[in-house]
Amino acid sequence: VILAVRLATGASDTPIVVFDEVDAGVGGATALAMGEKLAHLAESRQVFCVTHLPQVAAFADRHFVVDRTGVSARVRPAVAEDLVAELTRMMAGLGDSKTGRDHAVELLQTAKARRE
Repeated sequence: VILAVRLATGASDTPIVVFDEVDAGVGGATALAMGEKLAHLAESRQVFCVTHLPQVAAFADRHFVVDRTGVSARVRPAVAEDLVAELTRMMAGLGDSKTGRDHAVELLQTAKARRE
């Protein structure tokens, strides 16, 4: 709801916007559309978005991976190879399969095309 309000009002007075799982309860084409809207919002301000959906993550300019071990967590920037692997993992835990990697690459290409 807050994403829709931000986009509808064109509120640009906030230089930084943080969304924590704004995509909860959506998937598929709706998640792609949400990723596209978040990317549009990020054209005029800094947007931080915590997501578990690869369709949303694919639209980001920068990615960070949170590695949790027990009660501690480590946050690290994702480089290109990490990004494909992370999107693959996010898609039903496919692990390191060719099908999963191909799908992750296709998802990144789709996001790039929709942003142009």
